Amino acid sequence: MLRTSSEILRPIREKVEAGERLSFDDGLTLYSDAAPLPEVGELANLVRERKNGDAGYYNINTHLNPTNVCVYRCTFCAFRADLRSAKGYLMDEEQVRARGQEAVDNGCTELHIVGGLHHQAKYEWYRGVISTLHESFPELHLKAWTPVEIDWFSRQTQKPIRWVLEDMIDAGVGSLPGGGAEIFHPEVRNKICEHKADSTRWFETHRNAHQLGLRSNCTMLYGHIEQAYHRIDHLIRLRDLQDETGGFQTFIPLAFHPDNTGLSHIKKPNALMDLRTMAVSRLMLDNIAHMKAYWIMLGIGTAQCALAYGADDIDGTVRHELIYHDAGAETPEILSVEQIRQLIEEAGREPVERDTLYHRVEREGNAWRTGEAIAAAK
Repeated sequence: MLRTSSEILRPIREKVEAGERLSFDDGLTLYSDAAPLPEVGELANLVRERKNGDAGYYNINTHLNPTNVCVYRCTFCAFRADLRSAKGYLMDEEQVRARGQEAVDNGCTELHIVGGLHHQAKYEWYRGVISTLHESFPELHLKAWTPVEIDWFSRQTQKPIRWVLEDMIDAGVGSLPGGGAEIFHPEVRNKICEHKADSTRWFETHRNAHQLGLRSNCTMLYGHIEQAYHRIDHLIRLRDLQDETGGFQTFIPLAFHPDNTGLSHIKKPNALMDLRTMAVSRLMLDNIAHMKAYWIMLGIGTAQCALAYGADDIDGTVRHELIYHDAGAETPEILSVEQIRQLIEEAGREPVERDTLYHRVEREGNAWRTGEAIAAAK
């Protein structure tokens, strides 16, 4: 039996204890200041432990952002560069292969690949990033391209999204990241990223990916101009697609970082907002197995706390992360495996190394193999 006692949470507490789905209005209640955060966290922790016990998952991964030049000018982005900017870059095949070699040399199981939409880079260049890595390092799982990028490739090739996904799978893509979701509601999306792929295209991409057998992550960028009802709308749209396809494996709430963006006048969300958003997400997304506390964005201390507020995953070593550090993230650029395991243990959880698809990793130094799949309750 839970210790929560607030009257405002009584109906929600009864639903959670019975394993019943929460409504839109329940979500708004959870975001209300009248709902005590410790009690919301306690409810989320109940769901977290039902699904994942005491496990604190992590992986050993490297990020690859092959270009930062981008045709879009999203208000919230500090990573992008103009075509002729001194900041802009475009990796060649040798640089891409070197990043893959670095990942292998450091025992990584995953390369996380996203970047800008370069004005002059052809589709074949983007496909070549994947094929080069897959042919050179077949043991690396390539988690690549958000729906925004897939939509751009579809426009470049004048082919359907499904064709692009099939071609990228043939090149070596193993799963999709969850970026580009931001906030789905048009009241917000049209203000912060009006020209790039809309929510319809985002969902079309993930629906097709799931139908083709790809697993994917999903995200929400919070703490900028959106309100609570925009967030709950966002979460329910994700829940609805998961009901349909079952293809999402992890949800990552992404805290907005305002530095060097067009929204630099906004204060970034504080730790209380971060923990409430994690907990509300865990409670609303009853059909997604895992919740990730992305330490790069949350900060190490808040990420640790999040392991008691619904999160069961801390992400990984995250070599070469650029996007959020460009926006003012003050977290380290990399954590060692020892540091990650320690912060999970300090939070009272059991460190479990996983691969991208949530198979347990058995390791001897940099040599590794996957064991059985990690089962999570529905």
